[in-house]
Amino acid sequence: LNTLIQYIKFCWIMFSRHSYLVVPTQTSVVNFPASMSPPSTAVVYDQHGPPDTVTRVTKIPPVEMNENEVCVKMLAAPINPADINRIEGVYPVLPPTPTIGGWEGVGEIHSVGSAVMAFFPGDLVIHAAYLSGTWQTYVVEDQSLWYKIDKNTPIEYAATISVNPLSALRMLEDFVALKSGDTIVQNGATSIVGQCVIQLARIRGIHSINIIRDKPESDKIKEKLIKLGANKVFTESELEVKGVKNLLGDIPKPSLGLNCIGGNAANMVAKFLKQGGTMVTYGGMSKKPITISTPYFIFKDISLKGYLLQEKNLDEAQYRCSIDHLLALVRAGILQYEMEMVPFKDFHVALEKAMGKQGSQRKQILKF
Repeated sequence: LNTLIQYIKFCWIMFSRHSYLVVPTQTSVVNFPASMSPPSTAVVYDQHGPPDTVTRVTKIPPVEMNENEVCVKMLAAPINPADINRIEGVYPVLPPTPTIGGWEGVGEIHSVGSAVMAFFPGDLVIHAAYLSGTWQTYVVEDQSLWYKIDKNTPIEYAATISVNPLSALRMLEDFVALKSGDTIVQNGATSIVGQCVIQLARIRGIHSINIIRDKPESDKIKEKLIKLGANKVFTESELEVKGVKNLLGDIPKPSLGLNCIGGNAANMVAKFLKQGGTMVTYGGMSKKPITISTPYFIFKDISLKGYLLQEKNLDEAQYRCSIDHLLALVRAGILQYEMEMVPFKDFHVALEKAMGKQGSQRKQILKF
């Protein structure tokens, strides 16, 4: 009897680990297959180069899951500028090739390993870490790499919350101790980071000065940003003056500047900063070196700093608190930004738009 009990316990342990359960008989051996994901469709690139040339959509075979892993059915994932830069091979942090594209997205739990207790099929989840591979229909990874969110969250916002909006929030909180009545200045104000900075600043009673590029529709862009909560919006040509004090009216000079363009556009941000102000660079869309006038260092004592979200190393509590705060604002209709949902089958159309080959476009979101 003891031998039989031990054998039953052994069989149960092996089955719970999704191993092959082998039952010896006189005539046959019965195999119970391990837990597997469904086959997946993914955007893959084998080498770095032009994204519209080196990427391909291909089939991925089923993946065996271990006891601590979950299989996530992806629902939506954006095409971010950093995704394009990684494919091109010009981003400072690159995954080894061949690899699957995409570093952000939202999905729902499809199945779980035997040791997984925190997730159940149907849960809405986003990455709790920045890992490549969200441009595919099914993803298998350790449960620790996923974070459950409110099911009432619109998927296009859930798919995009952990890079651009999170960057906007952290930059407003981590460099200068801003309070109600203070001012910030930024270029790239039409980007999703820029739109989020405007709204998050408005919520806190912080003034925002916003710089946009000169375009035929500049007046319409200004109107949109002011509706979001911008206090001042200037085109680059409007700032080609010696001083900007008269442009501010009764708004205090900013203590924090945000730069994502580089080149002379960075100098326009620094021009507004008050004595001892700080400019944070988080992008270089112009692909030109930052240009800052010498007197801003000597007579205004400004500081220049850089920001990369992955290097911030947010602890789990801070990450979850920030994400929950942002998504609560989204569900309340307080935080909004422009996006375009595109079926996954039209990936290369969305990629062309994201690369700017069809002019200025909204953020492209792949819908699986």
